[in-house]
Amino acid sequence: MASILFLLSVGLAVALWKTYEALQKRTSAYSLAQQKIEDAEKRLRANERKHYNLISKAQQEVADSEDRSAFLEQKYGGLISREDKIKELDNQIATLTYQRNQLNKLAEVERQEISTKISNLKAKLNKLEEKDILQSVGFYESKYDFGESQGYKEQLDEIRYQQKGLIKAKKAAVCHTEWTLEGSAKAGRKMTDSFLKLVLRAFNGECDASIAKVNYRNVEAMEKRIERSYEALNKLSKITHCEITSKYFDLKLRELWLTHEYQEKKYQEKEEQRIIREQMREEEKALRELEKAKKEAEQEELRYLKALEKARKDVESATGDAQKKLLSQIEELQKRLTEAETNKERAVSQAQLTKLGHVYVISNIGSFGDNVYKIGMTRRLEPIDRVKELSSASVPFPFDVHAMIFCENAPELELRLHKKFDDRRVNKINSRKEFFRVTLDEITSAVQEVDDELKICKSEIIFTKIAQADDYRKTLAQVDELKDEGLDN
Repeated sequence: MASILFLLSVGLAVALWKTYEALQKRTSAYSLAQQKIEDAEKRLRANERKHYNLISKAQQEVADSEDRSAFLEQKYGGLISREDKIKELDNQIATLTYQRNQLNKLAEVERQEISTKISNLKAKLNKLEEKDILQSVGFYESKYDFGESQGYKEQLDEIRYQQKGLIKAKKAAVCHTEWTLEGSAKAGRKMTDSFLKLVLRAFNGECDASIAKVNYRNVEAMEKRIERSYEALNKLSKITHCEITSKYFDLKLRELWLTHEYQEKKYQEKEEQRIIREQMREEEKALRELEKAKKEAEQEELRYLKALEKARKDVESATGDAQKKLLSQIEELQKRLTEAETNKERAVSQAQLTKLGHVYVISNIGSFGDNVYKIGMTRRLEPIDRVKELSSASVPFPFDVHAMIFCENAPELELRLHKKFDDRRVNKINSRKEFFRVTLDEITSAVQEVDDELKICKSEIIFTKIAQADDYRKTLAQVDELKDEGLDN
């Protein structure tokens, strides 16, 4: 008995594998759609040939009627008047013409119906191809929409709990027949339970493998893999009246999609946290620069105060040209002292107002082409330092500055501009890549709209429309020169 069960298990495993291999060779949806289109086009051509033959037949009948008329005239002479013969022939021609027109109308209707079917099939095929292309580059439509990863995690736990409940209640895989083995119902139930366990083990193994490998590129393929496994195992189990239930199958598909979207959500949250940490580092760096600038301004102010105090004492005892020179020096020191006080006040106010900063608009036509602009923000006291950082070794040419807008709420202005041009992003996946395919006039207009509403720009909004791109233009000139000399490869 044990050997029989063992052979049955081996046979089942071999059959499972062969069935799985056979399923792998199943014709794809695209091939089927294409075949339907070809069949429809064949039917259209066949109908056209059929209607052409009918029209040719009608024309041949007209010719035959004319021949018959000539024969009758020859045989019976004047018995049939010429007018009657013409009238008879006209009637026959009218009848055949009507039949031909009806056939043409019928052919046109059928041609339109078949053309419509072909168009519909092609549209379906295009949708399938488009969907496949989008999935191949990582674009998919989310089936769930939880606000944070914890929502996916809780739903996953609930789905797995439901799966365990079905297995414990013996409703994940069922048998619709009470089998007996050697006349024993108990032995039959034991054999059935062993078979169902084997089927469930194979199905769960396939599902676990698919879920473990799922990512944004293959989620649809993994869903098909689980579906093929479900169909193959149920087809194999049909002979014993057993099957994996559709409810358990649906739970496995939901687990696949939730796992995939849970991973995506965790990645998004991780990216968001990284952006926040980067912003915090940028703010800390800006504050350190502001604190340093404040200290330098205070030291400079103190230095000018001391120098001014000394010059005032010296002027009291000086006379003539020496006194004039000291008075001129006092005037210059007073001017420098005023500038130092202004710099200190600026540094202090900018350190206190954390939203104060610059929104910059820069381009790099040598690296990204025309009408591609980076719209960013910096709180640094010297905002051009941020542009110099961006023009590091990561890009072949330095950036050109088109606008450096000083405003009291730089994060809000940057956010408004990013939302305004969100559909023009060069990189539509990573929002940290702040490059937009837009014209400078559109950016100028958008900035003005925001400032008209919020009144946050601290100075006149000035845009430089011409990109210098010195290195890029010199490179092009050098390449052209090499071409002229025949040295360019």
